[in-house]
Amino acid sequence: MIQPGSIDLLIFDLDGTLIDSKEDLANAVNAARQHMGLAPLPHELVYSYVGNGAPTLMRRAMGPDATEADVQTALEYFMAYYKEHMLDCTTLYPGVREGLDALHNGGMKMGVLTNKPVRFSQLLVERLGLGAHFFRVYGGNSFDEKKPDPEGVCKLLEESGVRAGRAMMVGDSDVDIRTARNAGILACGVTYGFQPETLDEVPPDVRLGDLRQLAAMLLVKS
Repeated sequence: MIQPGSIDLLIFDLDGTLIDSKEDLANAVNAARQHMGLAPLPHELVYSYVGNGAPTLMRRAMGPDATEADVQTALEYFMAYYKEHMLDCTTLYPGVREGLDALHNGGMKMGVLTNKPVRFSQLLVERLGLGAHFFRVYGGNSFDEKKPDPEGVCKLLEESGVRAGRAMMVGDSDVDIRTARNAGILACGVTYGFQPETLDEVPPDVRLGDLRQLAAMLLVKS
């Protein structure tokens, strides 16, 4: 059991953890497929492709017969379309704002580490009113390697001055849990995101259905 006051740094995934962005992502993927003369994919299938960054998302969405040139063309269209439409339907999950407010007010250091391109990630965090909560927002192109490589976590530990034993990664998929394991930090899985079933494959240290529970668990009551 994780005790109140035992964590000094929380590192959050973005899509599926803080924001419900799946419809805008699926619409952008299908806009790119249409641009390439392909039929749309079911949204649920697109959701299963999310988590390893935009290039991998479009490579999966284009299918095994697509050439690398086709994937690159589709990716460029996807990026341009998503930039204009990334807030059409995207919202914070229930309890996220309240949970982050409580953690921020309680003095918790917090950062974002996502495989989404960093410029989109920073814009989303700012436009959804969360900019003041995080001392850093890193994306999939911020480092040489994406999650589950631990490079981003190690950078956040260095910048925050927090040792690994007092940090936790919070995410909705096995990618986030493996990132935490690779970096030697604790892992929290949220059960409301895109791929909660993958948490059974790589179990986190704790599972939560609402970020308000995270604040209640970690903050020392005055």
